[in-house]
This record gives sequence, C-alpha cells and structure tokens, in this order.
Amino acid sequence: MNDELRVGPQTRITLHFAVRLMDGTEMDSTFGGEPATFVWGDGSLLPGFERAILGLKAGDRRSVFIDAQSGFGEYNEQNVQHFRRDTFAAPDGMEVGTVMNFADAAGAELPGVVSALDEQWVTVDFNHPLAGRELTFEVEIVRVEHDAPEQTVKLN
Repeated sequence: MNDELRVGPQTRITLHFAVRLMDGTEMDSTFGGEPATFVWGDGSLLPGFERAILGLKAGDRRSVFIDAQSGFGEYNEQNVQHFRRDTFAAPDGMEVGTVMNFADAAGAELPGVVSALDEQWVTVDFNHPLAGRELTFEVEIVRVEHDAPEQTVKLN
C-alpha cells in the first residue's frame, strides 16, 4: 500500500515544513499554503533536513532540532569581504541590510548582505543568513510516492 511507503531513496515526497530559530521566530513555512514536493536526494533539502525525515510516512509529523553544521553550516569569517565604496555603481543608495548580487569566479550569482559601511568601505557578508544558527525543523509528510526514473523509449 502506498500509505506505508517511507521517505528515502527513490521516493518523491510532498510535505509541509517550517524552519524556526530557537527563539521560535519563523524563517520559512509552507503551513497554510501549498506543500512542497521534491525527490529524495535532488538537492532541494540540505542533507541534515533530509536525514531528519528519513523513514517517515504520509501523516507523520515531527519537530526536529537541527544544529548549525547539519543546517546551513557554521558561520565563516572568510565569507565577509570588504570593497571600496567607490567601486559600486550607486554607492549612496546602500545601507546596512541591503542584499546585493555579485558574480562568483565561475560567473554564478552570489547574494551578499551589506553588514557595515563607512565613507570608504563596504563590508559584505556572503554567509547564508542562517549560517551558524541552531534551528527547529517542523515537518508534516503529506505524501510519499515511488519516484520512477524517466523511461527513455527507443523507436526503431
């Protein structure tokens, strides 16, 4: 029976989730909206979150503690960079908390948050906003299905 299928490799999972800081502040949630669907191991969930739901079945609900390492990683001071203010196109429009997109070495988009600025320098933090934070991950499994790999039909 499909109702007893458990979360794990080769499954497609539909779930509601909420991510909260330890003080209860909700950072993200699908409760009250549309549930999220993903395939186990597709990179949609961080490994720590995937491990937290391994073995659950439709109807299961859990609240799980996620430490910083298993969540968004430890805060890394090397991800804080300093730029000359005059290198920005609109240096006067910046303020602390502004999110800006930069290009990394491979040309991919990399968001950074202005964490400090003065007359000459802009400090940008490239850490994930939840890096170094312990979290609570609340999850309710809506559906677990077999994820059939796409079949390629060869016609002669």
